[in-house]
Amino acid sequence: MADIEMEEDHPRLILHNFLTEDECKELEFIHKSCSTIGYRPNVFSTTLSHLIATNSAHLIIPFLPIRDRLKEKVEETFGCEYELVTEFTGLISWSRGASIGWHSDDNRPYLKQRDFTAVCYLNSYGKDFEGGLFHFQDGEPKTIAPMVGDAVIYTADGRNTHSVDEVTSGERLTLTLWFSRDSSHDEDAKLILLLEENVLHKSNNVPWSLLPLPASDNMYWFSPHQASNQDIGFDIRLGRLHALGFDVYYSRDMNFGSDLSELLMEPMQLARRDQLLDHKFVNVLHSLQVAQFYFWEGCKSQAFTNEVQSGKAVRLSRSQSEKITQVGVNRDIMLCVRPVQLGGVFYKISWTAIGIV
Repeated sequence: MADIEMEEDHPRLILHNFLTEDECKELEFIHKSCSTIGYRPNVFSTTLSHLIATNSAHLIIPFLPIRDRLKEKVEETFGCEYELVTEFTGLISWSRGASIGWHSDDNRPYLKQRDFTAVCYLNSYGKDFEGGLFHFQDGEPKTIAPMVGDAVIYTADGRNTHSVDEVTSGERLTLTLWFSRDSSHDEDAKLILLLEENVLHKSNNVPWSLLPLPASDNMYWFSPHQASNQDIGFDIRLGRLHALGFDVYYSRDMNFGSDLSELLMEPMQLARRDQLLDHKFVNVLHSLQVAQFYFWEGCKSQAFTNEVQSGKAVRLSRSQSEKITQVGVNRDIMLCVRPVQLGGVFYKISWTAIGIV
């Protein structure tokens, strides 16, 4: 790991190859399986609290050793051993059109507890996305081209005011953490409380299960270009499935009064080209996690081919193909309506234009 020396007036450090490529790919799998609409236009995010809320707490495990290593490195670099708590951990991706102007990470009254920032790059500029360069306003290095596995750590105050250029294509993916000297902002304490509540709820109401439970459908609804009409857009879970080459199929009959948000909570199957996978998923988030797992493991189309050869997939009938079309997905475009009514006007949106493919 090659480190770039830190300036006294602008305390920051660049860590090359801080994460392995395997660690980056695993975090990418988690994000593309579970992300929701983020805090800025054209941004998607996955927080640890969200993983707990959607019954996917087991996916927190890969974060833990990375968080510890980052906190130790920050404490060592800035001379504050055993003083810090992790205030926030999140996966954040920037799709086409996303950017942020000059700011410090403690630039709001409710962010003053943030003392240090760590950003780990999970994919590479020029290969996985274009645009999205990171700039510091003062000091050196002034510009950082994100490269997979690299990390940058810096003080969260005005000494490290920074910006991010607009992403022009692809999806720029980072693991971002903030650290605080104020123990009342310890993220771990809040996560443990959420886990305890989750376990208590399960023990009292439902059988134990690791199958995901989607959040509110509004958290997955993306309106490109900040459309004034929020009815124009698409569900990002369907979008990511489509980007992997999958369509969705529901066996029950649908009509123009069908509620798409309810439909996405129902059991469904995946189709690819003219083949229908035999396996039934409990909801669309479950199917997305499984499909992304295959993609992460490098199986992709070969995994599907194996399913077909073993008799676990069948050729789609004409009526089944029509039902897939009704849900709104085909190979070239996504037909989108606000997830209230399945009927009405459909809007055609190119996936490559959105930037999450």
